Amino acid sequence: MDASDTSGTSGTSGTSDALGAEDARPARGRPSAEHPSAARPPAERPVDALTGRSGASAPSGLLDVLNVAAVVLDAEGRIALWSPQAEQLFGWAAQEALGRPAAALLASKDHLSLVTELFARVMGGAGDWAGAFPVRHKDGSQRLVEFRNMRLLDEHGDLYALGIATDRTRLRQLERDLALSARLVAQSPIGLAVLDTELRYVLVNPTLERINGLPAVQHIGRGVREALSFLDDAEAVEAAMRQVLATGRPLVDQFTAGHTHGDRTEHAWSVSYYRLEDATGRVLGLATSVVDVTQSHQAAKEVAHSRRRLALIADATVRIGTTLDLDQTAGELADVVVPELADIAAVDILDSVLEGRPSLKSSSHEPAVFRALALAAAFPSEAVRAADPPGDVAQYDADRLVTQSVTTGHPVLVAHVQASDLSRIARDDDAAALLARAGLRSYLAVPLIARGEVLGALDLKRTRNPLPFDDDDIVLAGELAARAAVCIDNARWYRNAHHTALALQQHLLPHHPPYSAGLEVAYRYRPAAASSEIGGDWFDAIAQPDDSMVLVVGDVMGSGINAAASMGQLRTATRTLAELALDPTQVLQQLDRTTAALEETIATCVYAVYDPHRSECRIAVAGHLPPVLIRSGQPPELLDLPTGAPLGVGGIPFETTTVPMAPDDQLVLYTDGLVETRDEPIDERLDVLLGLLADTSNPLEETCDRLLDALRRPDDHDDVALVIARAKHRVG
Repeated sequence: MDASDTSGTSGTSGTSDALGAEDARPARGRPSAEHPSAARPPAERPVDALTGRSGASAPSGLLDVLNVAAVVLDAEGRIALWSPQAEQLFGWAAQEALGRPAAALLASKDHLSLVTELFARVMGGAGDWAGAFPVRHKDGSQRLVEFRNMRLLDEHGDLYALGIATDRTRLRQLERDLALSARLVAQSPIGLAVLDTELRYVLVNPTLERINGLPAVQHIGRGVREALSFLDDAEAVEAAMRQVLATGRPLVDQFTAGHTHGDRTEHAWSVSYYRLEDATGRVLGLATSVVDVTQSHQAAKEVAHSRRRLALIADATVRIGTTLDLDQTAGELADVVVPELADIAAVDILDSVLEGRPSLKSSSHEPAVFRALALAAAFPSEAVRAADPPGDVAQYDADRLVTQSVTTGHPVLVAHVQASDLSRIARDDDAAALLARAGLRSYLAVPLIARGEVLGALDLKRTRNPLPFDDDDIVLAGELAARAAVCIDNARWYRNAHHTALALQQHLLPHHPPYSAGLEVAYRYRPAAASSEIGGDWFDAIAQPDDSMVLVVGDVMGSGINAAASMGQLRTATRTLAELALDPTQVLQQLDRTTAALEETIATCVYAVYDPHRSECRIAVAGHLPPVLIRSGQPPELLDLPTGAPLGVGGIPFETTTVPMAPDDQLVLYTDGLVETRDEPIDERLDVLLGLLADTSNPLEETCDRLLDALRRPDDHDDVALVIARAKHRVG
């Protein structure tokens, strides 16, 4: 090792002020190393400065980590005192080192002159010396050792040299660890603090300063409750810290929320506490880490809020509209929104709607007459008395907010109700006084709109809930009102619409199969048994002048008058196109255009033309279930045909498939209501259909009835159209 390895500092070292005071005098007598067998008088026994108890304290701290060695030389450079740590560092036992020249024992020949010069400088009063120096170990190896050398003076005026040394590699490693720790603490994005055993802050990093809104100087030396007095749960925080100090078990990811110093915005933190101990287990204090989780907390609150609203909507879907009773449906709506959305809810319907007259126009300045259907409250309140009792009819002037809501068809919100607003909310002055006494805070009126017609209003009030109605509440109330309005409207016109639509459909469908020389035909139509409206299924059998027969089965998606009317138009169009003797693909193309022109109408269809002269059937499909072909003496099979797109989609070509049909072969066309259910796979249901068709010995009329009896259920929600055709002899 060259001379650069021996570089040090002359004079008092900045890192050893506590030990490097020149001419420091010991308390008594000449410096001496205490032998293990030497006894001290009781008064001289060391005292633990922390506990106040007499006796040797357990080793701890950085000095023990460094294993600092101490060596004392006399004025001649001979070793006078030799510590056990010196033996561990240099390898020489005390009996081997004492009395020997230190330079000869520890320095190589190359460094003797330098060692002598440094020793003379220290002993001559030139100041302390500090630095790294290569030292010869007892085993012959050289080790780089960090030294601090200083002159000592005893009471007799004799001079000594004190050398304090430690392994340089260990020292540098410790320095790096300390520097890294300090840098990590200072630059960590996590708030970090260290508290003593009395829970007084001794260290706070910049991140925690920002989190708490307090500089470090307002933390250091203060207890938790004093420094964090702005927290509502400061006592709980201190209790958690004391628990960790007492048990040693850390508390991790403790959630807390509140306001910081000078900032009333709600914040949320994830806090962890750890007890600090030295190598011997002595408790030094407590460390705490704080992570600002405000954003994730707010996001979680928003998610929870959204989930509650979705749950409310799901609950409404189940609870509203269980019957077609008007009053019960309105009561179900009021019960759903209280208390989740409002403290008090009223459901009122326009009297004109009940009588079948048009609802109010948006330009109308007339008063509105409401019939109260339902009223629900979370608790007894004067505001309940201000509402109209169910069954009563009341008139609200044009300037009333509920009237404005049904007139415009839009929600009306008063987020923070003032005294001047009450007259526009209440029916009359008496009701306004009741609302004032009840402490009405916020008000929201939402129109009940079904099928484009305003039926009435959902009236919501908050008296105890301190939060005002907001935009989210408007959306939620609107969704609930829309769902309920449909149910209310269904109960209002169900019977008339059902009877009208059913009569229309029955009038439009064929009653008796036409005669055909080459084909025997039977068909059935069965409306939905449990639905409040009829569907749009249709069928037809159209005899042609050339002895061919057109068979059609279709299904207009939807139900009610509109579906029945669309079905009638498509059936009429189909019969007209059939007279033109067009190919099945051409017929479906024309029907596709017709369906698209009907607006918001989609239909499926299978169109087949049986030619008895050729004994074949040409079939095209538009998004419909495949027909079943039953060849004489063979099991039934589903025809593998190009599915095609439903009518009304537009732009997708259809394909015609030619299927040979010998005498006694049967073709079965049907709508999805025959085989689709809510709890069984469609493939399994189609297999059941094929099994029922395996017996071809029965008349076609009986086969139709058998299929309907076996496959239909009393509560089916879809109608069914079924056509079965059997080929006769070939027509020459």
